[in-house]
Amino acid sequence: QVQLVESGGGLVQAGGSLRLSCAASGRTSSRYAMGWFRQAPGKEREFAAAINWSGGITRYADPVKGRFTVSRDNAKNTVYLQMNSLKPEDTADYYCAARISYSIHTTQAEYEYWGQGTQVTVSP
Repeated sequence: QVQLVESGGGLVQAGGSLRLSCAASGRTSSRYAMGWFRQAPGKEREFAAAINWSGGITRYADPVKGRFTVSRDNAKNTVYLQMNSLKPEDTADYYCAARISYSIHTTQAEYEYWGQGTQVTVSP
């Protein structure tokens, strides 16, 4: 079992930046692929970014490409999502997810473990 806890959300003005963190605990000795997903009010949860176990491969959804950067520090069992040039349409609850894998995954169904989410609000 792996427990995931997100942090770093908050209120920011358009054009600003936030860095989300996802700390993993429990069975962290395995190789985990990690993903970030988001759910805007009234919408379905969608993929935002993903990273493989080593950090050498990343994937981004088109709406965040060039603005968001996913990274990880395996020594700290933590994954980050650096969000720059934020827009009001980035307002959502952000969730991190994990699965035991050497590959990279971009769909929700592929992930085994989920955090509780952290709220990001971007004001105009």
